[in-house]
Order: sequence, then C-alpha cells, then structure tokens
Amino acid sequence: MSEYWCEYAWLGDPARPAEPGVLIEESGGVVTAVTSTVDEPPAGSRRLGGLTVPGFADAHSHAFHRALRGRTHDGGGTFWTWRDRMYQVASRLDPDSYLRLARAVYAEMALAGITAVGEFHYLHHGPNGAGYANPNAMGEALVEAARQAGIRICLLDTLYRTGGLTDRGYQPLSPVQQRFADADADAWQRRYEKIELGPHATRGAAIHSVRAVPETALRGFAERVGDAPLHVHLSEQRAENEACQAFHGRTPTQLLAEHGLLGPNLTAVHATHPAADDVTALGAAGVGVCLCPTTERELADGIGPARALVDAGCRLSLGSDSHAVIDPLAEARAVEMHERLATERRGHFTAGELLAAATGAGHAALGRPDAGRLAAGAPADLVTVALDSVRTAGADEPLAAAVFAATATDVRSVIVDGRPVVEDGRHLLVDDVAGELSATIREVLA
Repeated sequence: MSEYWCEYAWLGDPARPAEPGVLIEESGGVVTAVTSTVDEPPAGSRRLGGLTVPGFADAHSHAFHRALRGRTHDGGGTFWTWRDRMYQVASRLDPDSYLRLARAVYAEMALAGITAVGEFHYLHHGPNGAGYANPNAMGEALVEAARQAGIRICLLDTLYRTGGLTDRGYQPLSPVQQRFADADADAWQRRYEKIELGPHATRGAAIHSVRAVPETALRGFAERVGDAPLHVHLSEQRAENEACQAFHGRTPTQLLAEHGLLGPNLTAVHATHPAADDVTALGAAGVGVCLCPTTERELADGIGPARALVDAGCRLSLGSDSHAVIDPLAEARAVEMHERLATERRGHFTAGELLAAATGAGHAALGRPDAGRLAAGAPADLVTVALDSVRTAGADEPLAAAVFAATATDVRSVIVDGRPVVEDGRHLLVDDVAGELSATIREVLA
C-alpha cells in the first residue's frame, strides 16, 4: 500500500476544479481511497508537488512514424506525398527493430505523462507480404515494447485490404502495402484471435479506412469484433470523401452506418471533413472521435468540427498519431486553439473538458472506462505536472496553467498501475530515452 499527498489534484470531473491537499491511497495498482482537504502530507506518504491528474491516454498512435520526426516537416507537398516517405520506413522494420523503436517511443510517451496507448497496428507481415512464423510477431513486439516502457497498450489490430479508392473503384496493393494486408477478413480474424497479450495489454480492432477496406469486408465486421474497441480513420482527407461519394454514392460515415459499424465502441479517428449529416449520425450513435491536432496541422489535413461533434453527442479523445510531437497537453489545447482559428471566437472548451479528453475519454476509447479518474477502484495512474516551471509559474488556476501553458517537459512524476515509471522527469525503466530513439531511428533509416 502507498499513499500520495497531492498539492493539487484534479479527480477527473470536467465540471470540477483542481482541489488542494488531496490524499490518494493505492494498493495492488488500484486506488483504494481519495481524501480531500488534507492540509499536510501524512507521515510516510509521498508528496507530489504541483498538479496531479489521472494518466493521459494516447488513443491513436503509429509508433513507427516517430522515425520521420524532423525529416518530413519542412517544404511542401500533401498528406499523400508525406505518405510515400512513411512507406519507406514501413518497408524496413522487422519484429526486433520494431520492438526497439516502439520501446523508445513508448518511453517518450511515459515521460510526457501517457500511461496507456492505443496502437493502430497494420505492419503485420514481412516486407514482401509473407507472414512470419509467428503471424503476430510484429504486434506482439509492440505489446512487449509497452511492457518494457512501463505503460499499458490496447493493440488495435487493423484490417487492411486494398491500395486505395478512386471513382473507378478499389486499387491493388502497392509492394509496400503487401505487408499490411491479410488475405481476407477471415484470415485477419484468425490472426487477430491468436494475438498473445499480457496483463498490461488489451485487444482491440481497427478498420484502416474506407479507402483501404472494401465494402465486402465491412459486411459483418461488427460481429467479428463484438464489444472490443473498434477504431477507423474517417474522413481524414477531402479526397477520401470524394472518392467514396463517387464510387459508393455515400459518404464514409454513411457507408459504415449501412454496415452496422456506428456505435459506442467505435472511435472515428480524425473526422476532419464530415458532412453535416455525418456529424449528426456520429453523435446520435454515440461514436467517439479521436482528434490528433498536431498531426492534422502538420500534414495540412484541415481543422475538424470538434465542438459540433461533441455537441452532437460524440466523446472526444486525443492521439499523437504521427508523433510530430508527443505532448498530450499540446494536443489538448490545440483543440481549443483550432476552434478559435476556425471561428475567430474564443472559449469553445473549458480546461476541464480538454483534460477529460486527454484522460478519461481516451482510456474509454481503449476499452478502459474505469481509468482516467482518481477515485476508489480506478487504476492508480497518477501524473504530476509542475506548477513552478517558467511556463506555469505565477498562475493561480492549476487546470488552466496545465492545459493552456504547460508542456510535456513539465511532467515531473508518472505512476502507472501503482508503479513509479517517471520520477523528477527521469524514466526509471529506460535509462537513456533520447539515446535509444537516436540509435533505433538511425538503424531503421540506414
């Protein structure tokens, strides 16, 4: 059993402010009691100075994209030209190198306060498309990487079948896309059901997109995954919408709805360009929406209708996607800042709403609705953000200081399932995170 005394703590309710003097008791990785208005740290407790919040959830990650940071950000081009560079990295990974790269990426996430990641995984097979002896070698490398980095993972194993969609129909797989694809949905399901997990890992499923999964494979897919978390890239690009409308006569959202895929276990990633009727349909079905603002901005995708989606009934979560940066606080405030740019008006989301998107809603999107709050019975995930850094010093409202001023470098302490993973900004399980990132990225790009 451990006790943590928090100078300030936000317990997870977006309508409530941070509270001073909160004592959190933990046993076996689970919060057993939370007591407010405790003026001084009790004897034997650990003092957490600053603002303590539930662990952040990165609900949308492609770990291998981290190798592109600093290599694809300048110059011109579009999402599609960036994708060609991404495919070059995808073609070079094997289970051993992917484990090393992902371990370093997940350790970087832990340093930023992320205690759980949703890995949207489609690098299933060898570079030529042939399966490994263990057909889930790549996915299980990610599971092991998360364990070594000290965070939880929901492995969102992804169905990927075609090379793209035009007004003439679905395109064949390119050579590099061969490793993404299973022979058909039945083959995907057989492999999916055999993934070896651990106590820190859960299984989820994903449909890559309507451009990479034909309608024939969408049919019955909801029954294949049952109640597991299900994610999909949705209306990320205008070109995707136009091709779907031209070929199917429907929007991507309408196509998913026709096949029974809209529902509370579905998370639509990006949803940058939904039609007005799509927004209504997504909200009415209780679909979650995962925004990835730094990636959407970096790739010039556009600004999604975040407030409209939430007002329609969607749950908002956040992801770092391509890992242009890994900073859940930056992702959270970007939601509000993008709305301000789009509307020329301030005040669309409160600090509490944005923090809830970065914590509880993200964990729920990964199948853990019990996480993302500081309450008895919840996982003991505690992240402490400094309130005395050059970015946060002098602020008198802890939540606003954290969401609108702090960065990942202000994360001082991270506890995952009751286990200290970061102390004083230092990762306790990976000695040199920056060094590992440099070494593994050099290896992959050599």
